[in-house]
Amino acid sequence: MEDAKRARPGQRRVTLATVGAALGVSAATVSNAFNRPDQLSDDLRERILAMARDLGYRGPDPVARALSRGRTGLVGVLFTESLAFAFSDPAAVLMLQGLGAACADADAGLILLPVAAGAPPGSQAGRAGVDGYVVYSMPDDDPTVAAALAGGLPVVLIDQPEVPGVTFVGIDDHRAAYLQLRHLLQLGHRRIGVLAYRMTPQRRDTPRPASQQADATYRLTRLRLAGYREALAEVGLNPDDLDYRESEVNDPDGGRAAADRLLERHPRPTALLGDADQLALGALRAAHERGLRVPTDLSVIGTDDVPAAALATPPLTTLAQPLFAKGHEAGRLLLEQIDGHPPAPPTLLPVTLKIRATTAPPPSA
Repeated sequence: MEDAKRARPGQRRVTLATVGAALGVSAATVSNAFNRPDQLSDDLRERILAMARDLGYRGPDPVARALSRGRTGLVGVLFTESLAFAFSDPAAVLMLQGLGAACADADAGLILLPVAAGAPPGSQAGRAGVDGYVVYSMPDDDPTVAAALAGGLPVVLIDQPEVPGVTFVGIDDHRAAYLQLRHLLQLGHRRIGVLAYRMTPQRRDTPRPASQQADATYRLTRLRLAGYREALAEVGLNPDDLDYRESEVNDPDGGRAAADRLLERHPRPTALLGDADQLALGALRAAHERGLRVPTDLSVIGTDDVPAAALATPPLTTLAQPLFAKGHEAGRLLLEQIDGHPPAPPTLLPVTLKIRATTAPPPSA
């Protein structure tokens, strides 16, 4: 033992072979002490572990061990928002909880990979040591998506984009938007404003008519605009009669600012539809600050059914989608691909219109 201590160079890394040489056994035998203890007698295993402790050897390198199996045990999540968004946006948090639960079931870990605007192609997808990628709500033409798809690793897309032959998990956004707007139209609303997050990565602080869906690089935006057009056509309205306002950020402050701009118009809208509950909750603030009663003076409807929606004053009418299930299903399908299964067909999860206390007929009805 003392010889082994003296023979250990301070600058050199202790390896399986180092421990084996000190005991006169092979590196494979030392490896069995850590990874396959049933292959050794209790006495030999204890001698190996004692020598390893004495030499400062903590066990096989987990990264090297994973790479030897062709796995890292990690799933990468690509998204275009800031890292803080993943911990602050309620819809993203629920989705990531579901994804994390699926990974935990398989003893896998998650790496969050935010992609900054203008980042070079593959800046995240090319260098991350992961077994596969979940792409969360990114535009069609994002070069990082193309890099992830070209890298040869399994990929699952959540919400957008949708690529033929690549596993996709989302909802029927066309129908979701149709159900929301139809609800307001059936109540009698005709002056309706939409609080949208964005049509393209470059946000615009000017109104856009709903007919301008052609330049939308986000799949969700195109489908939702198509759903609005279908609902409007049923009552004989022109899509451009819909006031469509993009928010700078997807949070209540952004929703309040966008709602303020719509409510300044004359005549003002009698209803506001938020592409996300965060925006709709901001619209409730804007209405309160203007002395408008919801839903007597103004109806408001959201999207997602995050926990704050039911707790709002008054409780928010919203289009509920299974956010936790969305992340869990995406994680499950990705892990199946990592295990060698082929890509699954698209999965569309159900949505439900939850009518609460923020929608009612317009004041003149």
